[in-house]
Amino acid sequence: TWFCDPQSPWQKGTVENTNGRARKWLSRDIDPLSISEQDLKEICDRLNTTPRKCLGYKTPAEVFRQKLLAQVRSGG
Repeated sequence: TWFCDPQSPWQKGTVENTNGRARKWLSRDIDPLSISEQDLKEICDRLNTTPRKCLGYKTPAEVFRQKLLAQVRSGG
């Protein structure tokens, strides 16, 4: 996620942390239109496969997969 929900200031830390992580590979002087789809996919893969303390040291991909499977199993 890149934007906080309205009236949800507690989300700002996570957003700023994610932006900081992305800056490792995307400096401020890079033209966003010059980045290839492959490069963007690699950056997303890195972000989604890095364990996070706020997720109990699981990766965002693991948490997403668990929540998706739980939703599918519950039928809804």
